[in-house]
Amino acid sequence: MSVTQKKFNRRKFLSSLGILGIGTAATGAYGKVIGAEALELGEHRILISNVPGQKPLKILQLSDLHASETVSLDFIQRAVNLGLESRPDLICLTGDYITRKYDQWERYADILAPLAAAAPTYATLGNHDGGRWCRQHLDGYNDTEEVRKLLEKSQIKLLDNSVEQVDLRDWKINLAGLGDVWAKEFSPEKTFKNVSATSGRHTVVLSHNPDTKDALKNHPWDLMLCGHTHGGQVRLPLVGAPISPVRDKRFVQGLHRWDNRWIHITKGVGNLYGLRINCRPEVSLLTLV
Repeated sequence: MSVTQKKFNRRKFLSSLGILGIGTAATGAYGKVIGAEALELGEHRILISNVPGQKPLKILQLSDLHASETVSLDFIQRAVNLGLESRPDLICLTGDYITRKYDQWERYADILAPLAAAAPTYATLGNHDGGRWCRQHLDGYNDTEEVRKLLEKSQIKLLDNSVEQVDLRDWKINLAGLGDVWAKEFSPEKTFKNVSATSGRHTVVLSHNPDTKDALKNHPWDLMLCGHTHGGQVRLPLVGAPISPVRDKRFVQGLHRWDNRWIHITKGVGNLYGLRINCRPEVSLLTLV
């Protein structure tokens, strides 16, 4: 699959806003002071069960933490605490734990560790976490080793083109985690080789980039959890999100029905360049019923 690899940069953000007649100084001040810090809990109920009386299952999704000079570990800790207040049954992290290179790994691991202590916690990687795209476009890490070590120290299990069978409450789930498509580590054939549509298990996919849905169309799954877009990060009246790093602009944020399945794209916790305009950072709680 060919996915257009668009690179965010500050000039694009500000020039797009300027074209629409918005003062970049005032807008930037709002985005940094208010928008980027106004964390919210996004909640959805998703009907996928065909078992009468089945107990609800709560999934906490965190994505795009983007620990960096513009996203502090204190803010990430706020997001973790907010998510844990919902007492989830399962926790899924969908990539981009850092923006470029990073150096506060020990404290970062301490902040993420309560997730795995509270519920089974699984993760997949994003394009900023190291590898081909990150090296070429951001002068970032050559590989994903540092982020992998972060997850391991936090007792979070990485699903790297692999599937884990998870049994929680009355639910039997195949949890499938894909490598990042921009990093050229996306391998659906390897991931789904032992996943059957007739197994009686629901399949939940963790894939950082929602554009990967098309490459996954012929594989059996019920719900895909994505991040990557930051909800557009800058959303303007009558325009929407002028800059979003996906080919299919229908899938930038929220819960969507697609091909008789569900796709959820969280707006994510962190940001790039300290900006969020009319697009609050979020922690997502999905209740399967």
